[in-house]
Amino acid sequence: MTNKHTLFGGKLHLYKRENSKLWQCSAYLKGQNRRKSTGEESLSLAKEIAEDWYLGLRGRARDGLLKNEKSFKHAAEQFRREYLVITEGQRAETYVTGMMRKLDNYIIPYFGTRGLSEVTAGLIQEYRIHRQSFSVKRHNQKKEHSGKRPHHNTIHQEIVALRQVLKTAVRHGWLDRLPDLSQPYATNKKVTRRAWFAPDEYKRLYEATRRRIGAATRKNHRWSAEQLHDYVLLMANTGLRPDEIKRLEYRDVEIVEDQDTEEVILLISVRGKRGVGYCKSMPGAIRPFERLQKRNNGAPTELLFPKSHNELLNSILDEEDLKFDREGQRRTAYSLRHTYISMRLSEGADIYQVAKNCRTSVEMIEKYYAAHIANSINAAAVNVRKIKKTRSKEN
Repeated sequence: MTNKHTLFGGKLHLYKRENSKLWQCSAYLKGQNRRKSTGEESLSLAKEIAEDWYLGLRGRARDGLLKNEKSFKHAAEQFRREYLVITEGQRAETYVTGMMRKLDNYIIPYFGTRGLSEVTAGLIQEYRIHRQSFSVKRHNQKKEHSGKRPHHNTIHQEIVALRQVLKTAVRHGWLDRLPDLSQPYATNKKVTRRAWFAPDEYKRLYEATRRRIGAATRKNHRWSAEQLHDYVLLMANTGLRPDEIKRLEYRDVEIVEDQDTEEVILLISVRGKRGVGYCKSMPGAIRPFERLQKRNNGAPTELLFPKSHNELLNSILDEEDLKFDREGQRRTAYSLRHTYISMRLSEGADIYQVAKNCRTSVEMIEKYYAAHIANSINAAAVNVRKIKKTRSKEN
């Protein structure tokens, strides 16, 4: 049976999309091609729905009620123009670039030619299904369609970008309301502790990076080993994100005496995914920073770590059998940030102050580091018992 049919002398079309059992209908009226899903697998029922829809369109066109609808691509370009101007300086450049990449690679190619009213909850669900087997070729991929299922957080970020475009359409009056973008059949996701280094594992790591310095025979190899050793210590004593420490310049770091603890620490001006923030280090960050200054004779505008040391770090993690934690999660440079947060919580630090110093939210820490909050709970304040009064018996 053919997957294409015409009605009303070719003015109304019925067709099926690839990998879909439902019949779709389309008609060209008032200078615009209009589409609709019949929601039916049966051809006879689909014809009835399509005919009713087409006659309704003609009636609205005759009464002057049928207006040309903006396409999704038009709304996406308007969103792009607004977003790049309004968020300038408020969002990290990498975040904005990632948002635009999601639009160009996935969202506009799928929704672009459709009218805004066609972007329904059902079509959004079809997009989620479509993305399970589609990915855009990257520079290091040989095949355009890798078939790899994207992580649920990847799809979530794409739906965030889609929502922003639809909100733009609502603001401009091109769409009367947002469709339901929630994921059906969703269950609570398993919450796991993020990969970190327990105190004994962290000690093994920095001792291994120190040994690598002594084993280096060439000058450039020794420099890389020294840089990595100080990188590990700085990350674990500041809680910086890898992208934050990558941008760190010598002028962003100041050695100060903290008034509250009377300890010498680093006061760091951080530039990262959330713009500019501040971080107060642990005292253990002082010596690594001083070694960096002495080793590199860094000018104020030079980077602390001009080269990436991830390859050497991964090599040492493999040698020390530290690449994976007990849950099988892969450890990376980001795990040093998780180590900082976990250790602070384990030692009873205030969760709000930890969140503020790490430029994140209390909710994120409670979600991913809850296992370490046990030591910060005051049992005496929790285990309060009401004293029951006993009635004396009369003899």
